[in-house]
Amino acid sequence: MSASYKVEHENYQRIAKAIEYLSEHQLQQPDLAQVAAHIGLSEFHFQRLFTQWAGVSPKQFLQYLTKEHAKSQLREQSVLSTSINVGLSSSSRLHDLMIKMESVTPGEFRSGGKNLEIRYAAHYSPYGFCFIATTIRGICKLNFYDDENEYLTVCNELENEWPNAKLIEDKPLIKTLIERIFSKDNNNEMSVLVKGTEFQTRVWEALIKLPVGSLASYQNVAEEIQRPKSVRAVATAIANNKVALLIPCHRVIRATGELNHYRWGKTRKAAMVGWEKSSQESGK
Repeated sequence: MSASYKVEHENYQRIAKAIEYLSEHQLQQPDLAQVAAHIGLSEFHFQRLFTQWAGVSPKQFLQYLTKEHAKSQLREQSVLSTSINVGLSSSSRLHDLMIKMESVTPGEFRSGGKNLEIRYAAHYSPYGFCFIATTIRGICKLNFYDDENEYLTVCNELENEWPNAKLIEDKPLIKTLIERIFSKDNNNEMSVLVKGTEFQTRVWEALIKLPVGSLASYQNVAEEIQRPKSVRAVATAIANNKVALLIPCHRVIRATGELNHYRWGKTRKAAMVGWEKSSQESGK
C-alpha cells in the first residue's frame, strides 16, 4: 500500500506542475504538446499519466478550473442546503467519507492541550506529503506540503498550537490514517477535533456539509450559518482551518469563480477541486 502511495505522490509532483501551467495559461488554451513539453514528458506519457491520476484528459480537467465553469456551479448551488442534495457516486474515493466534528472544551482551549496526547507524523499522499496530528477524539491537524524539509516546520506549528499537549511521533498510526482517508472503502468514518470560537466552529460545520465536487462562495457560507453580513469573518474562519481536506475549505471560492489563495497552495486547491469534480462526473 505504501509503495502505491509513493507512486501517487511522485505523480502528483508532475501533475501539479501541469495544473499550474494550465491554470496560468487557460486563456490561451494550451494543447497537449505544449503542456507535455513544459513538464518534460512525451505527449503519450503525459496524457496517460494525467488521465490515470485525474480520471479525465488534461483538456477536460482544464474546463473544471475555468471561471465560467465555477460560476455556473455557484449559480446551480446558491446555498449549501441545496448542494447537499447533489447525487454523488459511491465509487470514488472520499465520496462517502463521513466526517464527525468535535470541539475542544473551554478548559482544553485555555490550557493549550494540557493532559491531551497527540500522535503525529507524515506520509505520502495523492496530494503531496500529508502531515496528520490526531488524538483519541479525532484529527486535530492535517497539512499538505511538497518538500520533505518542511516536516520540521509543520512539527513546530503543531507544538505552538498545542504547547502543553504530550506530542508523540507515530509513523505507523499516521500511515494507517492516511490510507483510510484515501481509501475506496465506502463506509469510512473520520472524526476531527477542532479548537476555535463558536463562530469558527459553525463555519467549519457548514463546510463539512459540502459534498465532493461542489463549490460554494464565502457569501453562501455566511448565509448558511445565518450571518449574511459576516462574509469577511467567514473568510477569516476558513483561513484558520487547521484540518485540510476533511474540513473542505478548498471547496469555497470567490463569487467571481476564481480559485483564490489556499493555505496549502493554490495549485493544490486547483488539483483538489478539479480531481473531485472529475471523480463526480466519471461516477455518474
